[in-house]
Amino acid sequence: MSPVIEVHARARLITDGPLTRPVPVDLRYDPADGRRAVHIGLPDGTDWSFGRDLLERGLRTPIERGDVRVWPCGRTQLIVELHSTDGVEVFQFEIRTLIRFLARTRAQTPPATPPDAGREPQPPSRTTRPERGTQAERGARTERGAQPARG
Repeated sequence: MSPVIEVHARARLITDGPLTRPVPVDLRYDPADGRRAVHIGLPDGTDWSFGRDLLERGLRTPIERGDVRVWPCGRTQLIVELHSTDGVEVFQFEIRTLIRFLARTRAQTPPATPPDAGREPQPPSRTTRPERGTQAERGARTERGAQPARG
């Protein structure tokens, strides 16, 4: 069984205001998951899940699937736009961070089997993650500036 790949990264939350702000995000991939889904964990406890292919294609060209839109922004940035009933959150990622993460996921994923090749991609999903750590640890993260994403 392959280990779960988890990368702690930073993205910039794009807002209507003049300033953007960096936010910590968790990128996660479980090679044992047959859906080949990438999870993006946001600071507010929300976890977005969508097919790895959506992120890979978004590095080259704009793509949309369900509530998730991904497109390159220049040569070094990638935009991920997440739509929910709570509103829209737009994040800007360094492409090199995502390329390294995706390379690790490909190295840990067994080759596609023929029945998987023609399968319809899974729609994106949004869930809320339970808080991790003790109350003191969560407070320490907040003091360091890990504010919930609002958008």
